Amino acid sequence: MTTSSRRLLHAVARRPLAIGLAVLVLGTSAPAGAAVAAPPPAGSGPPTVTPADLRFRHDTLRPGDAREVGLLPAQVDRIPADLAAYLQPTPDHPGHPTYAGAVALVAKDGVVVQHTAVGAAVRYASVGPPPELVGVELPADQQLPMRPDTIFDLASVSKLFTTIVLLQQVERGRVALDAPVARYVPEFAAGGKESVTVRMLLTHTSGLPAFTALWSRYPTPEARFAAALATPLAAGATPGSRYVYSDLGLIALGVLVERVTGRPLAELVRDGVTGPLGMVDTGYNPGPELRSRTAATEYQPYAGRGMVWGEVHDENAWSLGGVAGHAGVFSTAADLARLCQSLLNGGEYRGRRILRTETVREMLVNYNAPLESAYPESDRGLGFELNKHWYMSGLSSPVTFGHTGFTGTSLVIDPLSHSFVILLSNRVHPDRGWGSNNVARSAVARDLAEAMPVRPRSGSAWRANPGDRVTATLTAPLRRAARPASFSGTTPSRATTARGSISPPTGAKPGPRRGCCCVTGTDGGPPTAR
Repeated sequence: MTTSSRRLLHAVARRPLAIGLAVLVLGTSAPAGAAVAAPPPAGSGPPTVTPADLRFRHDTLRPGDAREVGLLPAQVDRIPADLAAYLQPTPDHPGHPTYAGAVALVAKDGVVVQHTAVGAAVRYASVGPPPELVGVELPADQQLPMRPDTIFDLASVSKLFTTIVLLQQVERGRVALDAPVARYVPEFAAGGKESVTVRMLLTHTSGLPAFTALWSRYPTPEARFAAALATPLAAGATPGSRYVYSDLGLIALGVLVERVTGRPLAELVRDGVTGPLGMVDTGYNPGPELRSRTAATEYQPYAGRGMVWGEVHDENAWSLGGVAGHAGVFSTAADLARLCQSLLNGGEYRGRRILRTETVREMLVNYNAPLESAYPESDRGLGFELNKHWYMSGLSSPVTFGHTGFTGTSLVIDPLSHSFVILLSNRVHPDRGWGSNNVARSAVARDLAEAMPVRPRSGSAWRANPGDRVTATLTAPLRRAARPASFSGTTPSRATTARGSISPPTGAKPGPRRGCCCVTGTDGGPPTAR
């Protein structure tokens, strides 16, 4: 890849939304019966990017200023205020606050430019009955403020730790991605799953159902694990033909790595990930001495638990002893920053390697591309989600990767700009019925995206206002006469991070009005919140 094309990728190889282009030349007209211009040849469309194009760095995290890494300070500095705004009901999240509290950490090129905390880690004792779900607050002297080093239940972000220790076994030749899971866990073949492969579980294309209530249907951890492995495929499912995000698949992968190594999952994560990376506050089942630093989650009287605080929130993971392939890991923003940076470094941090560089590239291939037309939200690498605009916002690209967690956690890692955003919240405190925190996830990612300046060779950069399910029209003067032409297609837009109605910057001076180019784009909204 040439230097000029790489610059172009950094400028436009993003896909926050698909824009249908209609170019209309105003002030000129085509003669009657004039031939329509031929469409551009195949392969001449907008640039794209693949994992093979990525250049990994070897950065070590340190605190610093936005200017050091070429970011616009004003956009970075507004992150705390944007986080704090969601401590109250907002127009895009009415009825209840988005969360009781949150921590955000943002870094680029190894420089941590923002690490902030807002709200409360522990605020509520219980919640009232539906539909109001009124939070019952603890006395003020029993509430705990959110801190930058607060420990969070990561929920499904835990799946990434299972993925990494599994891929370590692939690197060692103990596991083959396209081998049947039943080769390693024979009882998994039950229920029509004999042809389900390891890769299918990582990409959620196995045909397994999304969930089953193991915690309430089976009496012991042993019976629950056995039931998870014996769960049949969903009715009518053929392995590899549909996308269904499934906890059960990751539970099975957790069992698989234990079988092939003869060691518990918690030890594999400690020795293979958190230990080498120096993630001192990360692991399963935090001890009681850490409870005062841990964010509370949900009031669960239906499970006989009361307000969950210091134990895993996910009912199935809790009933499996707190350690499972799909959930159970607790961590801090600072620890997760080490994980994110190790992946941006191609699998190593401070000289300690957890994955080969080629393995990291393979993690970022969209293996579900053939399913996109039927399942638009199916873009997946190995374990990671790819190109999810509904929470990655303007950082989205074909190789932007991350994951969300039900408790209100998320990672967004952008290898094109060598940056990442970590948002940890306790959005289920006191009740999941208060809603998703997707609006906050998107807002913080958008703040970082908008902090990356776009400097065209001439003129001014225009940026769209944010918004979901809107149509935006950009009208710009042409500086010289244009020939009549029409073009229809799809373009990735990084320069505008376009998500709404577009207007030129204040004070912009248009050139001579010899024609006008109109670009109209429509953005869909997020999928069902997770």
